[in-house]
Order: sequence, then structure tokens, then C-alpha cells
Amino acid sequence: TPAEIRWGDGPARLPSDVKVARLQGSPDQPGPFTVRLKLPAGYKLGPHWHPRDELVTVLSGTVYFGTGETFSPAQGKAYPAGSFVVLPANPPHFTWTEDEAVIHAHGIGPLDFTYVDPADDARRR
Repeated sequence: TPAEIRWGDGPARLPSDVKVARLQGSPDQPGPFTVRLKLPAGYKLGPHWHPRDELVTVLSGTVYFGTGETFSPAQGKAYPAGSFVVLPANPPHFTWTEDEAVIHAHGIGPLDFTYVDPADDARRR
């Protein structure tokens, strides 16, 4: 239930103000995983790709997703609460918010991140 969900800090590969709740498995381990992410207002995640599909449902707020190797809002699309997005394996994509949003993501781990520009990787900051 919502009252039982425990939020904690997001993984080091994401900006430090992201909060995560692991509901099933772990994105870092082989096998199925389900997580929720609280994305703050002004969140920005540079172009990156994953070796497996990522399936996302927007639970609250609006999240913007775009594809390509360069962060370009003109290449993005707004996904309001209730939207479902399939981010296919391998093509680079990027994400941002204007206001706080919560997403529900699931897939098969490990969900490795490869940033197009290594400087976008929060682990390098």
C-alpha cells in the first residue's frame, strides 16, 4: 500500500535529489525489477541508453522524454500522469521535468546506464 512504500536516496548514477522506492527486485541485479522514482522539479537526465527495455508509467506530474544523442527539448514529448512509455533497449534517450513527478518503472535487470557524454554521469561529479 502507499503507506508501506519506503523511499530512499536514488542510485549514484542519477542526480542526487532523486528518491527511489524498490518494490520488487533490484535494477542492479539480474531478473525482474519494479521501482518508483520521485523526480524533483527541474530534473534533467542527459542522453543515455540501456541494454534492455525500460517500461515507465507516469503516476503524477508530467515527465518529458526525448530520443537522440543530444539533449534537445524540441525532440521531446510531454507524458502526463497516466501515460505509459516504452524506452527500447539501445537508442539513446533523455528525460526532464518542469515540476515534481513520480514514475513507476519496471523491466529486467541489470538496468545498466551508458551515458552518451560521460560528463552527464552523476558518479563523475
